[in-house]
Amino acid sequence: MPSPIEGKSRYMPGIDGLRALAVLAVIAYHLHPGWAPGGLLGVGIFFVLSGYLITDLLIAEWRREGRLNLASFWLRRFRRLLPAMLVLLSAVAAWIWLVDRSRLAALQGDFLAALAYVSNWWLVYREVSYFESFGPPSPLGHFWSLAVEEQFYLLWPLLLALGLRLQLRRGWLTGAMLLGAAASAAAMALLYEPGTDPSRIYYGTDTRAFGLLIGAALAVVWPSGKLSAGTSVRVRRIVDLAGTAGLLAILLMIVRSSQYGAFLYQGGFVLLSLAAAVTVAALAYPSGQLRRLLGCRPLRWLGVRSYGIYLWHYPIIVLSSPAAGSDGISLARAALQLTATIGLAALSWKFIEEPIRRGGMKAWGAQLLGWYRKRLPQQGMRWVVSALLILFFCVSCLGESPQPPAATNALAEGAAPTSAQAPQPDQGNETGTMTEASGPKTDEAAEGVAETSPPVAPEAAPEEEAGSGITAIGDSVLLGTAAQLEKQLPGIVIDGKVGRQLAHAQEVADRLRSKGKLGSRIIIELGTNGAFSKKQLESLLHSLADAEQIVLVNTRVPRPWEGTVNDMLKEASGRFANTTLVDWHAASAGKASFFAADGVHLNADGAEYYASLLAKAVQPYLTKL
Repeated sequence: MPSPIEGKSRYMPGIDGLRALAVLAVIAYHLHPGWAPGGLLGVGIFFVLSGYLITDLLIAEWRREGRLNLASFWLRRFRRLLPAMLVLLSAVAAWIWLVDRSRLAALQGDFLAALAYVSNWWLVYREVSYFESFGPPSPLGHFWSLAVEEQFYLLWPLLLALGLRLQLRRGWLTGAMLLGAAASAAAMALLYEPGTDPSRIYYGTDTRAFGLLIGAALAVVWPSGKLSAGTSVRVRRIVDLAGTAGLLAILLMIVRSSQYGAFLYQGGFVLLSLAAAVTVAALAYPSGQLRRLLGCRPLRWLGVRSYGIYLWHYPIIVLSSPAAGSDGISLARAALQLTATIGLAALSWKFIEEPIRRGGMKAWGAQLLGWYRKRLPQQGMRWVVSALLILFFCVSCLGESPQPPAATNALAEGAAPTSAQAPQPDQGNETGTMTEASGPKTDEAAEGVAETSPPVAPEAAPEEEAGSGITAIGDSVLLGTAAQLEKQLPGIVIDGKVGRQLAHAQEVADRLRSKGKLGSRIIIELGTNGAFSKKQLESLLHSLADAEQIVLVNTRVPRPWEGTVNDMLKEASGRFANTTLVDWHAASAGKASFFAADGVHLNADGAEYYASLLAKAVQPYLTKL
């Protein structure tokens, strides 16, 4: 197990155990959100830990030396973090170069932002959603949290040095930190809009700083170097009880929280940070029982390597997972991904992080050279291996990479967008694409096809078009089926827009009603781009209470919010008398051939099948005409 480089620092094994739990929660969330829907809270635990440990170290240095050597501090931080990150970035770039070279151009900004530790603001600037991205995700998407921490490492020592130089009392210093934390938490709560994408406040340094500042405030009132093991049994029990309560609160939130609920953004993240701070306080206590539990050897081993595990886990998951649209999750694949993550992190710790942390780059280079000579004692053998490695790299660079298949539909017709074209929530007042079909139906459903053949749409009465009085409101999936819907339901009014969310449906319905285009039968296809609140859905359905029929279409979207959306639509369809549910998720199971590469948007066959399901859903009402 490692020991601190600073001679007067105290190693706290329980802290490494908490690190292990945090990183495992994040991995579980990225492997399959159903396992730990609140696993993203592991990042919040890391923020509290970083705030505590860095502030504790700086204050201890101030007490020993009477000053802060900021140049030395920043050098140690870069030496600890940068080498492993550079190796990871090089490995990811090499993999993409060999496997899918066409993606390198699109990812160039991600690489540069990662190197500059501004990934979070780069994602905000590009409006890349943490929760609602389509197409192949960036293997560097997790660098946003590393950017937040590095920005803290750069700015916080300056602010802390100013406070210490002004000789502020401990109470005033703590109060200033908690005031800053309160301002950050208030910014998150005020900027959050239920039903819209929360990525801006999720990524922002300003709206996530409260976790770091809460940890920093704990370091002022609970410095690890001044905690004594020789206290009464009663005090130890109180500390352990508080720490256990904090740990249980963390685990409960990881298991029960949802990234789509307002709770997290309106106080939940703050509650998580406070629970983490209480747990950290107990783990920093020298003689507590909780520190022994979390300081057990397996957790400690993982915690020591948690930085490398966090670095490697997301690229491995993203680059080794199949194309979106496959049903379920492979436990074998998940186990292999976890094994590869931990194995590469262990190698990173042994050969990169620990040697450089202790001896610097020069000593690390000498150590690698010595290892190379020891494993390959003959000089000729070393030359052969080196030449083979260079030859392999050159051949790889000259080789052609496979090109991704072309999309089967244009983006305007609901095709799978690339990662740079990911649908996002609507901006401004731009209206959706609206079409009104007319004329007789020209295509009949195919006959004699296996179970994938679409159900036969009902025939309309000759004196009236089948789609007359029907309005469909949706997103890019609906746009992709517009032509087929117009054929099967001539006269239907279709209003679809790429990136639309259910939060915008009320405005669309009101606009259509004012123009006399809102029919008595309304199809609502929304939920592809993210979850919504129960209140929003109920408010929309209540506003359409006078409609003869409302058809809710659930979603197949290989993203964490799929189950949340579908459960909410199912529950609502059972409570509103004029509401019917089209179970697209069940109807499309096992029909991967209907989908584009993103597993969401449809090709021609899929669009025809989808349109037929919607036409069949309005059949009971058509027969009344």
